[in-house]
Amino acid sequence: MNAVVAFLRKNTSLLVGSLVLAAVLLLVAGLPALVRTSPLRMDPGNPLLRPSLGALFGTDDLGRDLLARVLHGGRTSLLIGLEVMLLTGLFGTAIGLVTGYFRGADLVVMRLMDILMAFPSLLLAISILTIMPGNPFGVVIALSVVYTPRTVRVVRSVVLSTAEEVYVEAARAMGVPTGTILLRHILPGVIPSLVVQETFLFAYAILGEAGLSFVGVGIQPPQPSWGNIMGDARALLREAPWLLLFPGMGIMLTVLSLNLIGDGLRDALDPKRARLRVG
Repeated sequence: MNAVVAFLRKNTSLLVGSLVLAAVLLLVAGLPALVRTSPLRMDPGNPLLRPSLGALFGTDDLGRDLLARVLHGGRTSLLIGLEVMLLTGLFGTAIGLVTGYFRGADLVVMRLMDILMAFPSLLLAISILTIMPGNPFGVVIALSVVYTPRTVRVVRSVVLSTAEEVYVEAARAMGVPTGTILLRHILPGVIPSLVVQETFLFAYAILGEAGLSFVGVGIQPPQPSWGNIMGDARALLREAPWLLLFPGMGIMLTVLSLNLIGDGLRDALDPKRARLRVG
């Protein structure tokens, strides 16, 4: 325990990012205890109430409690980000291992990855969503397709260097099956870079979902997400700026915390980089 505390003290980015993310998760997970009002319950008699003790975040133009919507929308946005992170990690790692180890597959697969990365992320996701429903499943699939090439490139680069190590060549010479070499000898060397990459991709996925929902092709009303809450607030920015402020703060704090965690993990898993930053 003392070693963990000492490590966190030295790694300020990881400590601060973890604390902020823990606070966001605690608030989002504590939705039933904090707010008993349904995020879908409309109260036409109390539209656009300013933040007060009775309504901490105020209400929107339909009288819906904004605190309930932001917390419930945060759950949706974080869940989508987590699912995208897991899918890109799974498929990106599998494709990266194959393309990095088998040079014959590398040319074809990496050209496909380059084509996907040539398109702006948001536009490509919008294009995919035109043939898929604007529900959480469709958004997860679209963002996973968009962000998987990033993971593939990171994993492939590590595999290319690891495959030339002496212990891998020795395993080949001893006739160890290819699957065993990939899983037992190469994959462990990929994990540190993969963990850092997926932390950043978690943040990208949250921003991607917010962008898609903001322009109206992501999560559809009445189901709230941070993106569509901000999208609905565009027309009321002058009259009710709090409608944009609170979901925006949720996105900002979450993405900031994930980026800090990613920076901290990168330093922790790469001692050379940490020494350079200290120097």
